[in-house]
Amino acid sequence: METLLKDIGATINQETQTLQVNELENEAIYIFREVAAQFERPVLLFSGGKDSITLVRLAQKAFWPAKIPFPLLHIDTGHNFPETIEFRDRLVDELGLELIVRHVQDSINQGKVVEETGKYASRNILQTTTLLDAIEEFKFDACIGGARRDEEKARAKERIFSVRDDFGQWDEKNQRPELFDMLNGTIELGQNVRVFPISNWTELDVWSYILKEQIEIPSIYFAHKRHTFLRDGLIWSAQDEVVFRAKEEAVKERTVRFRTVGDMSCTAAVESDADTIEKVVAEIRISKISERGARIDDKRSEAAMEKRKQQGYF
Repeated sequence: METLLKDIGATINQETQTLQVNELENEAIYIFREVAAQFERPVLLFSGGKDSITLVRLAQKAFWPAKIPFPLLHIDTGHNFPETIEFRDRLVDELGLELIVRHVQDSINQGKVVEETGKYASRNILQTTTLLDAIEEFKFDACIGGARRDEEKARAKERIFSVRDDFGQWDEKNQRPELFDMLNGTIELGQNVRVFPISNWTELDVWSYILKEQIEIPSIYFAHKRHTFLRDGLIWSAQDEVVFRAKEEAVKERTVRFRTVGDMSCTAAVESDADTIEKVVAEIRISKISERGARIDDKRSEAAMEKRKQQGYF
């Protein structure tokens, strides 16, 4: 009887999750269509991670049978996981999408930003300058991103249409109300809007949608054997020259996966045997730790993310 009740409970939870994901999908499609209707030069910010891949699928559905009517923009730090870049290029080729890539290395070469050095050096923060330059270069008035409210507390403060000033800055104390799903895309000269179609989603919602739609994602999200080392209680990849490793930090092969895909230098892995989407969903259901717990760039200060967003971060 106990086993039967557990099975019934699992079935009810799964059906409830499916209904919720369907509602979230409808909301996201509505947002995409509002973007197309209200803005002249939108762009989808694409990292090759699961959230931006989910955005691509939602955009496909929003405009089917036509192609997605705006390009993808990837701000390439040069420190991405190779699996992510390979997947990005293959996806764009298969779907016939326009991809714009701008490189952080160019911003470094131009003297606009200074590369960090040392144990915790990362190019993640440097992306902001490259992004703002790209927005200015192409005159984008709406940048669609994959931020979710459960990622980090600063995310929850933003609206779905989040206005940035002509310097790319976000004022968290001066935001428009969004009542009854009324999205106001009116902007002044020089301003642009960051749009978050999956703002009301959670990590579990994204994975449930990936399962429902059978969306292909980079292999790095699934359990695999990888040479790693430990630092500050986190598991770091040791097979990439980008990641700093001290001599005393011993390398060991572990079975790991990555819950989030950022720079190699700031994204840690988690030990896991989840090698299928079904197993990942089951793992996320019982996890008590946010995926951002594996992002060292969020730990620099309690307000790290909020400060970056104020300066023009995604």
